[in-house]
Amino acid sequence: MAERVASTDLVKDARAGQRRAMARLISRAEAGDAECRPALAELYRHTGRAHVVGITGVPGSGKSTLVQKLAQEIRKSGRTVAVVAIDPSSPYSGGSILGDRVRMAELAMDSGAFIRSMATRGSLGGLARASLDAVDILDAGGFDVILIETVGVGQDEVDVVKAAHTTVVVSAPGLGDDIQAIKAGVLEIADIHVVSKADRSDANRTVSELKGMLMLDMTPGSGIWRCPVIPTSAEQSTGITDLAEALDRHRDHLEKSGEMEQRRAQIAATRTIKIAEEIVREDFIRQRESRMAELLDKVTRRETDPHAAAVELLTALKERMNHESA
Repeated sequence: MAERVASTDLVKDARAGQRRAMARLISRAEAGDAECRPALAELYRHTGRAHVVGITGVPGSGKSTLVQKLAQEIRKSGRTVAVVAIDPSSPYSGGSILGDRVRMAELAMDSGAFIRSMATRGSLGGLARASLDAVDILDAGGFDVILIETVGVGQDEVDVVKAAHTTVVVSAPGLGDDIQAIKAGVLEIADIHVVSKADRSDANRTVSELKGMLMLDMTPGSGIWRCPVIPTSAEQSTGITDLAEALDRHRDHLEKSGEMEQRRAQIAATRTIKIAEEIVREDFIRQRESRMAELLDKVTRRETDPHAAAVELLTALKERMNHESA
């Protein structure tokens, strides 16, 4: 059996755009391999060039097909593109991961494209830490545009804005409510609204209702990004060029307005907080059989309250971390 290559030894090849090195690092990040953390830290220093686009929407809105067509459209401009498709299932059980790969088979053969399906691993919000590590690896690897396709259920529709420079919300007619995105609370997070399956007869109604809602929410003034509503049909390959152009216009707007730096700072802050929360949560789980079990027993017997118990746990965690770093 070949000797395992250290993650730090993969950094140079990953930065050179070698797919195998990037794929190995993504796999190790997804597995939670602590050995790869120094490599990820080094790669992070070389990120910040890619345009990260989050694409979300309810299941059945045709996100995967749209992502494939959009990626192919971006490739026409000569730019490289990577797709991180978030899947709710285990990475070992197949399921829709295989479906994504089949649908994007043509794109996968393109040397200027990279596709990776990743599991949420039960992460709150659907965007696991490893998904964002994968974005860093691909960014450092030189990809011009990185598309994050979310699961499209629950809170992940909102959380994707914390990981992307541009957020695209995909709606489709005939799913029970023509403006489900509004009911789901994602109207405000969209930089671009897409109505897929626009070849259907009821698509115009969805487009009109979204435009009407956006007009009510629009703040007058110059320099404000006006969220477009773009009808597309992946089957007929219509509207895809308009979407690609809208993405470019939005990035230009972010750069010229100075908002890009604000979004990068927001992404950095939310990622740092998310990781800190995960570290604390994992430590609590490890303590469950010892100190935490004792405190929970006291809470159950009403000898202490949940807030006081939580403070005591945090204090113990802080003391131990200080001891370990000394």
